[in-house]
Amino acid sequence: MKRALPAVRLRVPTDEDAVAWHRVFADPDVMEFHGGRAAELSVYEELTARQRRHDAERGFCLWTMLDEAGEVIGFTGAQPWPRDWGPAGEIEVGWRLARPYWGKGYVTAAARETVRRVRAAGVPGVVAMVDAGNERSIAVTRRLGMRLAEVFTTPRSERQGHCYRLDW
Repeated sequence: MKRALPAVRLRVPTDEDAVAWHRVFADPDVMEFHGGRAAELSVYEELTARQRRHDAERGFCLWTMLDEAGEVIGFTGAQPWPRDWGPAGEIEVGWRLARPYWGKGYVTAAARETVRRVRAAGVPGVVAMVDAGNERSIAVTRRLGMRLAEVFTTPRSERQGHCYRLDW
């Protein structure tokens, strides 16, 4: 029997969300596949500002994810792939979630809503770039119906990664 996914809200990030993201991502477990530690607060301030621009210009962004009580628990959404390697020019879906919420369906629920919104915005498909060792995120790509399109080595960390693709 499939369990019901939790209720999750997505909102365009606010200035205050930069502080919340910085706090949530201070957990080394959360950052295991993202450099091991949270970036400086200024990085999240710039990131949330950029996401507000993406939403205004494209109709989607990395949204702040809220639990049933309205607490910030991470982000999920989509944005243009930001690097000069990999799927340049494509839209990447991504997520990052506070450790206490892992394994409860929040990311799957939020990622499904992201795919729905991005598709409604007229994007023909999305990619997800996932560290090859990140089994939890790989499982989310499967639940979204994505297929493994490419295996690569990241230039800076030299870790193996997977590019998953979903076209509609």
